[in-house]
Amino acid sequence: DGHFLYGFLSEAERFAFRQLLKISGIGARMALAVLSGLSVGDLAAAVAQQEIGRLVKVPGIGTKTAQRLLLELKGKLAETTGVSLAGAVDDARHDILNALLALGYNEREASAAMKNLAPDTGTSDGIRQALKLLSRV
Repeated sequence: DGHFLYGFLSEAERFAFRQLLKISGIGARMALAVLSGLSVGDLAAAVAQQEIGRLVKVPGIGTKTAQRLLLELKGKLAETTGVSLAGAVDDARHDILNALLALGYNEREASAAMKNLAPDTGTSDGIRQALKLLSRV
């Protein structure tokens, strides 16, 4: 019934928007909500790490929709945004270390806890596991 015009700051945002529209149950309004709640890089990192928690924080995205997004977008955003699983894992490990330092642990304690984490651990799971490890000491 109408013509709608959407504008994007980058080609990556436009590509992500189009990929989101291809997913069943995701319309233009939901795709815009996702892109306004997360940057394309954050979305690609969440998909690469399969972090449902980041997507659920976006208004209008529930658990089932977030699971569908993770499943449908897997491998589709990384090539365009340049975010790979290795880059996402490095970012997650950096975030875990910063979180532990912000919580008052020193560099030695935080590094020791980081050594015991699996290499592909996501940010939220990694912080949780590191805190469990540090509480045992």
